[in-house]
This record gives sequence, structure tokens and C-alpha cells, in this order.
Amino acid sequence: MSGRPSIVAAIQNCAGPDVQHNLRVISTLCLAAASAGAETLIVPEAFAFLGPDEEKQKIVEPLPQGGPILDLCRKLAQQTRCDLILGGFHERSDLPGKAYNTCVHLSKDGEIVTMYRKIHMFDVALADGTVLAESSRTLPGSTLVTTKLPFGTLGLSICYDVRFPYVYQSLVDQGAIALTVPSAFTATTGKAHWHVLLRARAIEAQSYVIAPAQHGHNWGKRHSYGHSLIINPWGEVVAELADGDGYILGTIDPAEVAKVRSQLPSLTHRRTL
Repeated sequence: MSGRPSIVAAIQNCAGPDVQHNLRVISTLCLAAASAGAETLIVPEAFAFLGPDEEKQKIVEPLPQGGPILDLCRKLAQQTRCDLILGGFHERSDLPGKAYNTCVHLSKDGEIVTMYRKIHMFDVALADGTVLAESSRTLPGSTLVTTKLPFGTLGLSICYDVRFPYVYQSLVDQGAIALTVPSAFTATTGKAHWHVLLRARAIEAQSYVIAPAQHGHNWGKRHSYGHSLIINPWGEVVAELADGDGYILGTIDPAEVAKVRSQLPSLTHRRTL
């Protein structure tokens, strides 16, 4: 298992419709986390914008070309000298009114290393009156993606993907020792399911889970749960930020993954049924 122990940061913010404010907050938090020793910075889903879809369509950017948002993120990666994982970037598609929800890995030189388009769409009508139909404005991806970081292989996913265990089993089969789940979980679903789902994915995949989250009142009736987490491969929460803008740090240690997988080799006991 290649790689070395490396500190990662999960960034937490409360994005709303004001892109410039959101990016200022993200920049400040990333700079602080880098100064605290992080080599990899992971920001939440929709880190740059959460608001009405008609407003979002004005700020979507094509990839890999990008625009003002990606340019700022490139400079941030260069300034911090960190790998920067943009948890959910609003990527323009070829279909009018439709975008991709894309996780982008920028190198410390600000270059795009890889991209993952969110596969599972969050279409729900909750008991509290919240109705979300992500598929009405977002196109799904179709390919699972991993990327290389100082500690080894990171499996990429976004928010609602966490409800589908086969995603993470497949990412482990591709060599992942850590999994990231950048999210904007609603307050309602977060209270019931956030910790349980993330700990389960860590235990099943015997991998670290890094889950940066949105928090607070984003806009309108939209409230996010917060509780950014870093979980070790035994399923223990090693860092958590319940509320507020900020960041948490955790060390991803390949030796710890190897130890857990050796002591309880459940990944080798899987059967095809």
C-alpha cells in the first residue's frame, strides 16, 4: 500500500447565493488549514453557490476551461501549495438549463488532476415540506473516479452517493484507502442519517472517510446540517465540526488502513451472489 501519513482538512461553510462572499470564506479557511499543516484541502458540495437555479445558471463554468470561480480556486491551490478538492463544482453542460455537479481535484500547481461527476441525483419530498429534484437541473455522471494524493488513493463521491454502498466497495476495488463525501446534506436528513451512513461506509470499506459539509441557513427554506467529519477505517469519528464556518484536520495513515484490513479481512470475504 503506497503512500505516507498525510494531514487532510475538511472545510465547512454556509454557501448562499453570493458567490464572492462564499469564495472569500472558502479562501480564508483554506489558507488557515494549510497554515495548520494540511497537505490536502477538501471543500463541500456547492461551495461557491447555493441558491435559486436561475441564478446558478448564470455562474456555471465549462470544464476543464473554467472561468472566474475555477481561476480563483487554481490560485488558491498555488498559494496554499496544497492539493485542493472542490467538492461540488457547478459545471456547465451542453444542454441549456442543465449542469453537472462535479468534484474536481486541483494539484498544488493549480492544474486539474481529475474530475468526478455526481452519479446519484437527490430527488425527494420530505415530511417537513422540503422538495428537492436535483435531476430536474443536474445531469448525472456515469463513471467512478479515484485520484492520487500523498497518502495514496482517494475515492471521490458527492453527498447523496453515500446512500449507495456499492459505490464505495467499487472505489476500494480501485485502490482507495480513503473516501471523500463532500456534501450539502439537509438538516432533516442529516439529523437522522449523516453519522450513521458515513460511519457505515468507513466500516464497510475499511477506509478513512472525509466528509466536508455545508452548514446553516443557505437561502429560502434551505438549511444544511453541518457536522463535517473525518472517520478512521475502524469507523471512529476522529474529528467533527458541528456548526459554523471552519475546518477540521485528520491524518490519513496507510499503515492504519493496512492494519484494520489485516486484523478483520472482511473485504477478502466478499462473495458474488
